[in-house]
Amino acid sequence: MLDAAVACFARKGYYGTTTGEIAERAGISQPYVYRLFASKETLFAGAVLHVSELLSDALTGAGTDEAGSPRQAEEVMRAIRSAYSTLIQDRDVMRFLMQASCAADEPLVAEAVRTCYARQVELVSELLNHDDAAVRHWFGAGMLENVTLTLGLADIDEPWARTLSGQRSRSDSGDFARQVSP
Repeated sequence: MLDAAVACFARKGYYGTTTGEIAERAGISQPYVYRLFASKETLFAGAVLHVSELLSDALTGAGTDEAGSPRQAEEVMRAIRSAYSTLIQDRDVMRFLMQASCAADEPLVAEAVRTCYARQVELVSELLNHDDAAVRHWFGAGMLENVTLTLGLADIDEPWARTLSGQRSRSDSGDFARQVSP
């Protein structure tokens, strides 16, 4: 049910999505949605917390290698960027995260988004040895990656798009090989 909510809200946002659309996608009745969640706002907040768990699961373990040994700071940064990049390849998750910020005028949604950020900042901070600058850099890079994916900038051979996506022009590289490590 929460996956269906994430998918629907990702496409049309909080205000444009109906609980009927979510129920249909989940294969349940609309009254059952309201049996599980008191309102659309509580459903959206629940979806935010669900995505927060997905994020935490993706990032957990990035501080150690396959043998369980601690990684160096640079390796940890690469590992969490890679884990995040993999997660947001699911465009529903990535777009939902963007929609969640846009719906933060709703009190329960705002609280859920703050809780999500608090949890992620705490986790990333721990992984990056409480280096606040590195944490801000990671979040900034992640938000830029969201925009890059949403707008399909890797497929646009324009200077501004190449700058944001870290791509070379087609004439420079022959392809769109990514120039920044995930």
